[in-house]
Amino acid sequence: MPVSPLRVVVLVSGEGTNLQALLDACADPSYGATVVAVGADRHETRAIARAEAAGVPTFVLRVKDFAERSQWDAALAQAVAAHSPGLVVLAGFMKLVGASNWFIQLPFVLEAVFAGLIGAIISFVVLAVAKAFLLDKTLSGIFTAGIIPPISWNDILLTLPLLLLVAAVISAVTGWVTLRFRLRT
Repeated sequence: MPVSPLRVVVLVSGEGTNLQALLDACADPSYGATVVAVGADRHETRAIARAEAAGVPTFVLRVKDFAERSQWDAALAQAVAAHSPGLVVLAGFMKLVGASNWFIQLPFVLEAVFAGLIGAIISFVVLAVAKAFLLDKTLSGIFTAGIIPPISWNDILLTLPLLLLVAAVISAVTGWVTLRFRLRT
């Protein structure tokens, strides 16, 4: 008994090179899959032109054509489901389907904060090593003359919370701002 090929809907974004590779593979009946539709979030992409040239049905749903993001999500799900796929392939499609921006952004912001905290800890260790092996010896004459007060270990320890706070805030803000520029909604 012959097995019917897996029905594939491909969501694309631009040039369509991944789509073309999939279309080429599906041209061989032994591959076991067939592209039944191609969807995009922008008109006039090369990927849509490739699909149309291959005779594959296409659909385009732009986020800005919907009053709310959730409406676009629902319309996309409906358009995909209309083709009864067994598999949906995201071939360069970078929209956040069904997720809030914060759900997607939070891991990246936390990664930036984590990196900032590691940097703060490294700088604290460097500061402590500098105090122990450089400052105390190099500036001992200035300290004993009373020109400046000696730098105590309490002074060094008080810098740690400040370093951690500044690192966390700066990295969180820069991570969030960067994502705002790169995130397609």
